[in-house]
Parts: sequence; C-alpha cells; structure tokens
Amino acid sequence: MTKELYVTKADGTREIFDSKKLFSSLQNSGVSKTTAVHIVEHISKEIDDGMSTSMIRDHANFLLGRMEKPAGARYSLKRALADLGPSGFPFEQYVAELFRARSFHVETNQFIKGHCTEHEVDLVVWNENRLFMVEAKFHNELGLKSDLKVALYVKARFDDLRGVDFFYGKKRKLDEGWLITNTKFTEKAISYAACAGLRIVGWNYPEDGNLHDLIEDVGLHPVTSISSLSLTEKHKLIESGLVLCRDITNPSLLKELGFDENKIDEIIEEAHIINPPKTGADILSAFAR
Repeated sequence: MTKELYVTKADGTREIFDSKKLFSSLQNSGVSKTTAVHIVEHISKEIDDGMSTSMIRDHANFLLGRMEKPAGARYSLKRALADLGPSGFPFEQYVAELFRARSFHVETNQFIKGHCTEHEVDLVVWNENRLFMVEAKFHNELGLKSDLKVALYVKARFDDLRGVDFFYGKKRKLDEGWLITNTKFTEKAISYAACAGLRIVGWNYPEDGNLHDLIEDVGLHPVTSISSLSLTEKHKLIESGLVLCRDITNPSLLKELGFDENKIDEIIEEAHIINPPKTGADILSAFAR
C-alpha cells in the first residue's frame, strides 16, 4: 500500500499530495499532456513528506523552463504577481492596465470626497455605461489572505461614495465597488461580500472571472514573469514604471536603464515568448468574454 504524503500550503495548512491536482494545474497553464505527465512523474518520485507547495511549484517551473517556457511563465504567474512588491503600487498599476486592455478609462490614486469624508481610491474605472471604483489589496506573501476586516472597511468606503455625483467622462454616480487581491480571501470575507453586495476578485475567486482569468483573457504578463531577470533587475524595471512584458521590448530603453547588450537580447526574446504581440482579432476576442 502506497504511503500518503502530505504537502504544506503557503498558509501553513497541510493536505495530502494529489498528483492529479498538479497535473490539472499544469494543463490549465497550457502545458502539453506529454510534458505534464513527465513533470508529475518526476516530482512524484522526489517529493518528501511535508514538502511545501512553493517548493513543488518552483521545481515544476524549473522543469517547464527547460521544456515549455511560455507555459512555465503562466504556471508561475501567481508568484510573479507577488514579486511586484513589496509595495502595493506596482500591483495597482498592473490592475489598471488589465482594465485599459478592455477599453476602460482608468485613473489611479484618486482622492474623492464622499458624503462624510474624503477617501483615497486606488482605481477609478469607467466607460460610457459604467463607473466603478477599485481597492487593490496586494500581498507579497502567497499565504496571506484578504480577510473580513478588509472587506468591511472597503464596503464602508464605497457606501460613503455611493450616491455622490462624480465627473468621470460625464456626470454620473458610482455603479459598483470592487475589491481585488492577488492572493485569496478568507471564507468569512467571501460570505460577507456575497451578502453585502461587494464585488470581490481574487486569484481563483470567483470560479469564472477571477484574477487569473482576467490576466489570461488579455495576455498581459508582468515583467516579474521573466526568468532571465534577477529580482533586483525586475525591481529596477518596476521602479522605472515598466510593469508589463510588452513594455520592455525596446532595446534602446533597456540600454538606457543600464542593461548589458547581450542580456537585452535575452530579455526581449523571453518577453516575446511569454507575451507575444496580440493581433486586433485577439484583442477583440478577449473583450468579448
């Protein structure tokens, strides 16, 4: 009888290692069946009881980097988002680009007067028909979750703003408030949001239209997805306002930032592999979802 092995999740909880779950996560990232089977078999032979899921993910990503680099970037996307930190500002900029890719207008870091007080709102997003405001809650540790307290204060903020006249594109009132996080929500936060009418979007919540879906729909990957960059180099790009892979395909720009010419070619090649330029048809298809 095969002994059951346990793995340790990012939040410290333990669960039985499920090779089928690993296989599914690889397939969902676009990994071919042959490669996914190879990786699952390889890791299943090497896993130790109590091994962290982050170690398993890193091992799988290392193997993917040698076999299917674009799929590897998608598989490690959650870690790449966490690497946008330590501050939450780059994540706010990244989320803004996800909305702009859907033809929304976006303003960031807005100070807005509500009924009772002024609020700093991370993102104000609108098109001809809708106006909504977004709180982008960033965690640079994957085990951290946005809890009930976060949901409560965000809902209170939007309640104070609801019914006020704003001018974004035209005179209008707030239609909806969103809370977006790069990790997960606690069960209490999810239950409260459903009852209170707060729109929440996490890495894998809701089942359809979660953050992972929003990213893959428009194919905008962060610069932190590029494995040929060190963490220091990634932060140099972020501090220069470059948060997307598509932002760093100009060799002159990278040269101005002090990158070596040989390294520049490697960076641009990987950026194109991870985030190939979309055609007009691709973009329209993403908007239609």
